[in-house]
Amino acid sequence: MLALRLAFRVHPLVLLRRLLVAAAAAGTGFLVLAALGHAAAHPATAGDSLARLLWCAAPLAATAQLAVSVARADPAARLQRGMTAAGLGPFRLTLLAAASTALSCALGVLLSLVVFLALRGDLGDAARTTGSRAIDAGLLGAGHPLPLIGALMLLSLVPLTAAAATAFSLRPRTEAGATDTETASTTEAAPSGLPWGVALTAAGLAIEAYTSPATGTPGGLLPLPGRLIGSPPGLLAGWAMAAFGLVLAGPGLVYLSGQLLCAGRPGALRLLSGRVLQEESLRLGHPLGVMCAVASGTYAAVAVYQAAPSRPLGPFTAIGAAIVLACVTVSALSAALESRTARARTTAALRRLGASASAFHRATALRSLALLLVLGPLTWTVAEMATLPLVH
Repeated sequence: MLALRLAFRVHPLVLLRRLLVAAAAAGTGFLVLAALGHAAAHPATAGDSLARLLWCAAPLAATAQLAVSVARADPAARLQRGMTAAGLGPFRLTLLAAASTALSCALGVLLSLVVFLALRGDLGDAARTTGSRAIDAGLLGAGHPLPLIGALMLLSLVPLTAAAATAFSLRPRTEAGATDTETASTTEAAPSGLPWGVALTAAGLAIEAYTSPATGTPGGLLPLPGRLIGSPPGLLAGWAMAAFGLVLAGPGLVYLSGQLLCAGRPGALRLLSGRVLQEESLRLGHPLGVMCAVASGTYAAVAVYQAAPSRPLGPFTAIGAAIVLACVTVSALSAALESRTARARTTAALRRLGASASAFHRATALRSLALLLVLGPLTWTVAEMATLPLVH
């Protein structure tokens, strides 16, 4: 009940972010239901239906990451003075954030269920006629009974996954007996995931090159929903490993960008910008790594389908791609907002010392440029290397 009250008594911007989480959950739930409807309509092609369901893992992961980013940027998830005395310590705040996330996602998946049933025509012929203009009802298994219990079980994966990811991300990390100095030194230490991320990315690209289809066989190119049969498992595993490597290397790359800004004899602007990137590398690194992974995958997918224009993209591919792109973009913006909020006291102190607003704007532009110069070429290189064995 407390989570429900806090969900509606919030700032409009916070409410908007939660609505975005609900919208992402609704889109993911719709894709899951579409896979279930295909299985109900085509019982003889279980492999195709399973592949459609497995492709829902990408928007599900993107939705969970968006939920985590929104929860981390939510002011209600931060421990304020007096909350512990009222019984809202770090552990209960984590549970409250997970419950709020589950509530937003549950509303989204229930909406997707209503829309799905309407498009199938289960809620009346008028709804079926209207819905068939956007998506062919045959793709949703119209006319075949849908196992309602199975649908609800699959839909429950969305709020449960998002809530579990939120609880894991926001769990109290300060160990008992640790002093503030020890916590600060741990936060400012360089991330250790860069070598492992680079190694995973290289291994994923190597696996993809080794298991890629032979030259001149466009039928073996990576298919997306609607064209799912024929993908070598090693190819998909290579893509997933390379993407996970970019995510793992994200904090290290952000920290490296800060080091480059501080190299040599930096002025006050460069030093301030570099130190901010180093201090915020753990907070910004993973969302930016996810964005780089999605950007490289999008580039590779576009190149692959340009090489095989006879394989059209279906409506579910467009829905899944839109969910992933929107989630990673909003997640990166939420991480940037969280970073800005975290250094609000430092910004206020610098303003009292006479720093102008234009100086902060130049520092923000300098940080953005440094990230672009480090992450941009790397993302393009990974995308090109991922594309070469597929189109040549």
